[in-house]
Amino acid sequence: MVKFAGCYHGHADGFLVQAGSGALTMGVPSSPGVPEEIGSLTEILPYNDAAAVRRAFQKEGDKIAAVIVEPVAANMGVVPPKQGFLETLREVTTKASSLLIFDEVITGFRLAYNGAQGFYGIEPDLTCLGKIIGGGLPVGAYGGSKEIMEMVAPEGPVYQAGTLSGNPLAVQAGITTLQYLAAGNPGIYKELEKKAVYLETELLQAAEDAGIPLQVNRAGSLLSLFFTGSGVTDLDDAVTADEEYYKKFFGKMLAEGIYLPPSQFEALFLSIAHTEEDLEHTISTARKIFNNKI
Repeated sequence: MVKFAGCYHGHADGFLVQAGSGALTMGVPSSPGVPEEIGSLTEILPYNDAAAVRRAFQKEGDKIAAVIVEPVAANMGVVPPKQGFLETLREVTTKASSLLIFDEVITGFRLAYNGAQGFYGIEPDLTCLGKIIGGGLPVGAYGGSKEIMEMVAPEGPVYQAGTLSGNPLAVQAGITTLQYLAAGNPGIYKELEKKAVYLETELLQAAEDAGIPLQVNRAGSLLSLFFTGSGVTDLDDAVTADEEYYKKFFGKMLAEGIYLPPSQFEALFLSIAHTEEDLEHTISTARKIFNNKI
């Protein structure tokens, strides 16, 4: 398997090597208890590095079963894909007869109704989805082509089951949520994009006016604030941002009633429930804190 440093794909042994999310927040490079033999089957590459992907496939493409990726990384903070990165993944996996897996637990139905794969026009072989399909309740799903899904029991030999599989409450909540989104598509996503662009622009301006180095990474309604003077395109860039500065900013915003992601390496999610007044309050509060040099 190939994964990318800083991407988080759940609590499976092979994916807990250089993971993002809580593991990155707590400074755990790889989770203890994962056998070296399992870790050795996972190759870690830098996110957004198309050249590294090509080198890996040139070296051992015939041994690579699959590449799994967050199409927009959101567990090292939000890091959108560079132009051509996802296209390269699709190209090399197709050529090597490897699978391309999009982890859309965060981007699914949030970036667009058809997810990041629709937003960027890249069709993966498998897609993973999370709580969004349960209206926020605990449920997950994966899907792909008929050929692949026929490998799953009872049609095929790959067994999969779970305590919450088909949970009626989560499924009904998910159906209702997705029907609501479908009925409002594309208006809902246009509204989210407008709000997100405004928030990004105003936060950057407020920081610039106060002389504070700030990068705002955004993809659709996903945003992250990095207190750094240089761009953030991968995990190495993300960890150079001033995390202590972010912690202070988070605490002062929280004291004003604004709950940002508590970790530098988590994403800020805008919602259609956020009003213009909410945005103005967020921006004016951030400006005040920036002006006080945090």
